[in-house]
Amino acid sequence: MNSPRLHSEIPPSASRVESRRSFPSTDATLSPKDIYPEWLGDRRFTNLHGSRFAYVVGEMARGIATPQMVVEAVRAGLVGFYGSAGLRPETIAEGLDAIEAGLGKGAPAWGANLIHSPQQPGYERAVVDLFLERGVARVSASAFMTLSKEIVRYSARGLSRAPDGSIGRSTHVFAKVSRAEVARHFMAPAPDKLLKELAAAGDITPVQAELARQVPVAADITAESDSGGHTDNRPAGPLFSSLVQTREEVCTEHGMATDLIRIGLAGGIGTPWAAAAAFQMGAAYILTGSVNQAAVESGLSLEGRKLLAEAGPADVAMAPAADMFEQGVEVQVLKRGTLFAMRGKRMWAIYKARESFEACTPDERKFIETALGESFPDAWAKTKSYMQRANPAELARAEGDPSRQMALVFRRYLFFGAQWAREGDAARLRDYQIWCGPAMGAFNEWVEGSLLEALENRTVKQIAWNMLDGAAHITRMQLLRATGHDVPPSAFAYRPGLFE
Repeated sequence: MNSPRLHSEIPPSASRVESRRSFPSTDATLSPKDIYPEWLGDRRFTNLHGSRFAYVVGEMARGIATPQMVVEAVRAGLVGFYGSAGLRPETIAEGLDAIEAGLGKGAPAWGANLIHSPQQPGYERAVVDLFLERGVARVSASAFMTLSKEIVRYSARGLSRAPDGSIGRSTHVFAKVSRAEVARHFMAPAPDKLLKELAAAGDITPVQAELARQVPVAADITAESDSGGHTDNRPAGPLFSSLVQTREEVCTEHGMATDLIRIGLAGGIGTPWAAAAAFQMGAAYILTGSVNQAAVESGLSLEGRKLLAEAGPADVAMAPAADMFEQGVEVQVLKRGTLFAMRGKRMWAIYKARESFEACTPDERKFIETALGESFPDAWAKTKSYMQRANPAELARAEGDPSRQMALVFRRYLFFGAQWAREGDAARLRDYQIWCGPAMGAFNEWVEGSLLEALENRTVKQIAWNMLDGAAHITRMQLLRATGHDVPPSAFAYRPGLFE
């Protein structure tokens, strides 16, 4: 039996761990057992979206996935999404300007985030209007539990009949889901009721409405397993297989070919082993998030990035979400180096137990004002001033309800936790809210002692190319083992370096 030939990029000794390397090209003469990063994932995905690799740099909200990150991702052969969720339309427009300046108008392989925002009437429509006006060809839809009229409008507006009779798309929806019941909405054609309403309002044409009855709302479904931020903490394996079965059922029900829908995997992908496992399951593409938050191009402050670089796989915790505090919805955040998760959880417990700030015990009132960094009356005055501009209706409901006032003040603290982390407010370091999943800690363990340990070397290109090259190597070793070769465990090792 032949011994496995190690991948040419694996350093034979520690002295070469820090060496620079050239990224492999598929132009070389290949043996039947060669596997290259370009071959991982669904080739139709890369052909359609214009990327070299089936790898997506995910849309970290409130601008953490910056325009610069998108530009560098596309230049590295990846698909990049701008973290436009939570930003004002005018700020998003500025970000789109920066992306177009870096890549050129009409460049492929990038998009922006559309987050479901029922608590902000008119926001989704304004953002979709902007995306359609500016020709944003890809939208990653997040936080949707069901379809909104605006995500259906965006999807349908790009549909057209090609000369050969096929249905073409110029607007592509990537639906990020963690449950099969939500995936069903996106995998199926849009509901007839919504299409009729959109056509009657002139938001789509009758032809677009008819075409939308024949194709999925989203052809790219991102299975979001245990990730940073909003997450159901789902294990990747059961979630991915659940969505594969759901695709079969939905396509059979609607008479569609299953190949119309690609399923990618996100959450927990921070090492080559995780990436290889995702592709081995059949993921059309992988999406990374937490590891890019520590990248040079990230919108997170240097102080926040340093905290991320010290994290281990277990240094995460669930904390109340600012946008859905009263409902008890949680987000996964960095625990090490901050008090945010602990303080947020205690605020939630106090909110559930007390009818007002005045009803709190002296110890609870001290805790609240220490966390807020100011007196409760001062915090309520600032919250009230903001709500008068942002949501007068909600403020009116809170005026005579002390419990709701307390909830709004707590929501303000939770919101500013993320703001302080982005701005690098040194005085509020212990209150940083940094969305983070276990993948960040796994990445840190993997790169320890290599050039990627240094923050200044963590670009989206270096992170992605090392993970992809490593995943190709691991896949090749597994293929050799699966075809009868004696492959030792040490052959699956992969140490990161820097690509030219």
